[in-house]
Amino acid sequence: MTTRILGISAYYHDSAACLIEDGTIVAAAQEERFTRKKHDASFPSRAIEYCLREAGITARQLDLVGFYEKPLVKFDRLLETYAACAPRGWRSYLTAMPLWLSEKLWMADDIAGQLEPYEGAVMFGEHHESHAASAFYPSPFEQAAIITIDGVGEWATSSIGFGRGHDIELLRELRFPHSLGLLYLAFTYFAGFRVNSGEYKVMGLAPFGQPKYVQTIKDHLVDVRDDGSLWMNMEYFTYPHGLTMTGERFARLFDGPPRKPEARITQREMDLARSVQEITEEVMLKMARFAHRETGMSDLCLAGGVALNCVGNGRLLREGPFENLWVQPAAGDAGGALGVALSLWHRYLGKRRTSPEVAGTWQRRPSRTIATKSASSLEGALSVPKYADGMNGSFLGPSFDDAEIGRFVESNGCHARKVDRGSLADEIAGLIADEQVVGLVQGRMEFGPRALGARSIIGDARSPRMQSALNLKVKYRESFRPFAPAVLRSDVADWFDLDDDSPYMLLVAQVRESRRLPAAPDTNAPWGLDRLHVPRSTVPAVTHVDYSARVHTVRRDTNPLFYDIIEAFYRRTGCPVIVNTSFNVRGEPIVCTPADAFRCFMNTHMDVLVLENHLLMKTEQPVVARDESWRSEFVLD
Repeated sequence: MTTRILGISAYYHDSAACLIEDGTIVAAAQEERFTRKKHDASFPSRAIEYCLREAGITARQLDLVGFYEKPLVKFDRLLETYAACAPRGWRSYLTAMPLWLSEKLWMADDIAGQLEPYEGAVMFGEHHESHAASAFYPSPFEQAAIITIDGVGEWATSSIGFGRGHDIELLRELRFPHSLGLLYLAFTYFAGFRVNSGEYKVMGLAPFGQPKYVQTIKDHLVDVRDDGSLWMNMEYFTYPHGLTMTGERFARLFDGPPRKPEARITQREMDLARSVQEITEEVMLKMARFAHRETGMSDLCLAGGVALNCVGNGRLLREGPFENLWVQPAAGDAGGALGVALSLWHRYLGKRRTSPEVAGTWQRRPSRTIATKSASSLEGALSVPKYADGMNGSFLGPSFDDAEIGRFVESNGCHARKVDRGSLADEIAGLIADEQVVGLVQGRMEFGPRALGARSIIGDARSPRMQSALNLKVKYRESFRPFAPAVLRSDVADWFDLDDDSPYMLLVAQVRESRRLPAAPDTNAPWGLDRLHVPRSTVPAVTHVDYSARVHTVRRDTNPLFYDIIEAFYRRTGCPVIVNTSFNVRGEPIVCTPADAFRCFMNTHMDVLVLENHLLMKTEQPVVARDESWRSEFVLD
């Protein structure tokens, strides 16, 4: 008899639902993809509806439902914090309490009411235990150390432990208000970006700056210990009691008030970003070394919002003590829904783990040396170690079949050409090689914040114009933000200082020296954001100012069409690398449906839209006035 478990995360940010059947992940999605509200924190009713529909069941057929954290423990932390800070924090208290007293304290009743006719138990996990479960159980490791790092759960802000078989044990935790995640949030806020949304901008801005404030941070804000724990001087932070992250004392320390959102970015913000990024990487490395000593494990799993810091992850892989690293692709709170469901299956019901039913098995890499091979060869795939985890490539969301897309095209008066599947990849590769920007909707939508070829915008990585064109004319976002390279797994070591799988775009590596262009003379070198206009490699659209790239390795067994597109592009151009960015504009969630994709396509400067086998050229669509009000629906991140 099949056991079905629904996991839910909600009411902070990135609400999500996940359904597992006998320990296998059947479906998972964030609520934002359906409501079109980025980081939607509301109860994930539409995501749940999708998960049940994907499994072909109703709520009555669920055996267990789990929520990813313990609301009563979190409420206790809030009350203790407000009491300790009183009389400060009165406004924050009045803002928070109505929602807690009306909804959050009655979570079990709320969930049961939302899931009628479900009549079973509603279970509650701990926040960081849910993160740990999401990191370890889908990983390819039989045993591994586990590190979780985020802002705050109930009380914990980071944890260190290990998984073995179907059991997890957390050994140490760091507690609120001392938090690496909240430290990074404070600098995100101070740099003028949106908290719990703009942290990746700080990471992307860091290479433009100098570590000017590192010592200031260490002298005044935070004491970083050798074990990776930290103590924060709360005289400089207002988040325990206020409606902002930092106050006047923080501003005096860093040469003036916070940057206002959308104001010009100055060298100060670049230097602040670089400084907090360096502190973050130092803490991550120290935590990893301590976890290695404490657990004796050779492999490491990561989750929590800070695990999305792919620059730090890259350093962990290169410089850390662990042989292998696996990061949960939905590392933030959305992944907590998956974690609590898997935790109920393995820990509450005591079910053993089984090997993922995907191609191949995990093989330990022999060394960290970078192998070389001919860039013109397409035969290297056979020599790449096989790879397996339990995430199904993170393709866990809705898909739309050919008939559904045909009906959409016809009902909306679109001009589309149906292309035979055998020639589709080659045709798309030709369009990319001609510097066309292509929106791609194919297969099941990704779970997590990264587009991995199912809901992607793709382009020619060789084009020196592509990076600025995508940022300013398609994504409508800040010019400094880099794009990721999608590269054939067999060829990644020829182009980047990496010879590992990076299927979820969560590792940053350097572009290989052999692919770089000669540096400009120092006397003429631009500074700050002007450095964007200097080509740095033979794939300039995906090479950041410090020669780094957020690498996405692609295998055919995980995403056949996306692999075939890149391979066809390789045959045409000799380059196995294309641009891959998420299919959305700034402030918008990644597109889910054909309708979402078509609206984004028609209201940006994208050239081509591919909906499964249907190919739509912008120049062939009916002439309609661009809907300038469309982007105003989205809150800028």
